[in-house]
Amino acid sequence: MPIEQTDTEVILTHPSDGSSSVKVLLHGANILSWTVAGKEQLWLSEGAMLDGSKAVRGGVPLVFPVFGKASSGPTSTLPQHGFARLSTWEFLGQVSANPLSVQFGLGPENVHETFRKSWDFDFTLIYTVVLGEDTLETAMRVENTGKVDWEFQLLFHTYFRIPDIDKVRVNGLTGVAVKDKVSKSEYSESNTTITISSEVDRVYEDVDQDIVIASDGKTLFDISRENVDDVVVWNPWVNASKNMGDFRPEDGYKSMICVEAGSVSRWTTLSPGQIWDCRERIKSLL
Repeated sequence: MPIEQTDTEVILTHPSDGSSSVKVLLHGANILSWTVAGKEQLWLSEGAMLDGSKAVRGGVPLVFPVFGKASSGPTSTLPQHGFARLSTWEFLGQVSANPLSVQFGLGPENVHETFRKSWDFDFTLIYTVVLGEDTLETAMRVENTGKVDWEFQLLFHTYFRIPDIDKVRVNGLTGVAVKDKVSKSEYSESNTTITISSEVDRVYEDVDQDIVIASDGKTLFDISRENVDDVVVWNPWVNASKNMGDFRPEDGYKSMICVEAGSVSRWTTLSPGQIWDCRERIKSLL
């Protein structure tokens, strides 16, 4: 069957290639696994909690309505990265058979009362997952179903599985404005390719071209985006990974890199009835 559903997960299997699949946890609508020709594309921590007790460490967590922690405003009392990744989404069913696609939904009724008290706005999120033979496409529709304006940030927090962090290169960010959370500085990226040799946590703003993750001169992933103009590059390296209780193994940072498509460098305001759409497409060449 192309689509299997359990109490906690939805699994898509490509109709013409049973070794290509994607697994989505209803908690957070978090993609846990994406395989192409039987090969895993995503990094999932061995210590990830999949029982709904906390956000999942790995796969593709969804960040909404705030990226990180806000210093003021309605989202300032929400947990880091908001409540989308902490809420159980509804499986809305299959959208199409070719390409194989499904949708998940989140509204105020799915959000814990504690978070609703902090961010008491009416909204609908529709999350679409599309599985190709060697591609994974995710799209988000955000709708203001209330009577007042509200603002948000959104991000696909993708953890890519890679062979060796020392050999990985991220291309497509030259000349882009950067907010560097590690050095607490802002600058224009002067490097033609990004390498990782220490903790990295950067927001690249208004990126206007595809992003390529490569290793040893070979492209691993090609990432294209629509209406998510920012790109976050993150690797916790040695010390930060040790400080995360659910990051396992401790040297897991050597086999992962987060390259995240989002709209996070500024706030997007939605008026009542207004809809905002975005999309990301990842092609695997592993």
